[in-house]
Amino acid sequence: MVDWNLVRTKIDLKFWFGIAISLFFMVLLFRKIDFNSLWSALVRVDYRYILLAVVCTFVSYFLRAIRWHYLLIPEKRIPLSSLYPATIIGYMANNLLPARLGEFVRAFVLAQQEGLQTPTVFASLVIDRLFDGFTVMLILLFTLFTLRLPQGMSEAETVLRTGGVVTFILYAGVVVFLFVLKHQTIRTLAWTGVLLKPFPQQLSNRIIPLLGSFIGGIRISSNGGHLAAILVSSIAVWLFCVIPVDMVLQGFGIHLPITASMFILVLLVFAVMVPASPGFIGTYHYACFRGLSAFGIPESTAVSIALVLHGTAFFPVIIAGFYYLWQSKMSFKGLRSAGSRVGN
Repeated sequence: MVDWNLVRTKIDLKFWFGIAISLFFMVLLFRKIDFNSLWSALVRVDYRYILLAVVCTFVSYFLRAIRWHYLLIPEKRIPLSSLYPATIIGYMANNLLPARLGEFVRAFVLAQQEGLQTPTVFASLVIDRLFDGFTVMLILLFTLFTLRLPQGMSEAETVLRTGGVVTFILYAGVVVFLFVLKHQTIRTLAWTGVLLKPFPQQLSNRIIPLLGSFIGGIRISSNGGHLAAILVSSIAVWLFCVIPVDMVLQGFGIHLPITASMFILVLLVFAVMVPASPGFIGTYHYACFRGLSAFGIPESTAVSIALVLHGTAFFPVIIAGFYYLWQSKMSFKGLRSAGSRVGN
């Protein structure tokens, strides 16, 4: 029996902790800003570029739906007319709900619409995130070895490169482990048990069944065309995440190499991993501000860019998410409750 009061308490604690983190970074961001300069920078923006950024953001969501289609092919051929709304609703929920419940909401919505088991759909999203992470690591490595940061940041550049390589190796190790676990499950679980022997038996008794259950729920098509579609769509997804950053910069009259936009995007990806309020308020803005400052962009302009960039990713998907929610005859309250149940 699940203690729902305990679940709610945990979510509330995460929510208020996230709020505190967001407030800290927002204070850090605005404490030295000249608000007149900030307003002037916002007024001068060419909003045609901002519109293009919004369009590209929705293209990236559509590409995510395409990749999800191929990830779920072993279970069922699901049309994009179901996958795309579920994707938008999930990202809307991520912007509004605590504890990143949007991933569970996304799985729940599609499972309800297509008559699938929610854990099965969620397992596909785990693989979805693995492809995201691997692609981001490739972008990080490419950026760090091609982008030349301004003078005076050579030490930071070296640290970033080293960290990027180490992170990529660790991530590749996780992917290889999961691949071997899927194809040699019994043998891999046995070796995992051996590696866990120095630790308390209770840890082994918990981890091994969990790994077995997790990998049993994951199925990936072995069709070469399907795998190629997953890889190509993964690259395309992140290409259309980089373009909005570049579009917003151009909207402010700032012309930097595309690798600078890639660098800022990677910082934003790491920023949204930090516990924060729904919508990643504060952490997102501060990471963007610091990334832009590295290229000598004035503080007020950098903050303005951070606000607009966040707005292009935040408000349009919320509006679209509520539209698809209404179209699906679901309520936001019911969605939050379902996400909490699935996530716990």
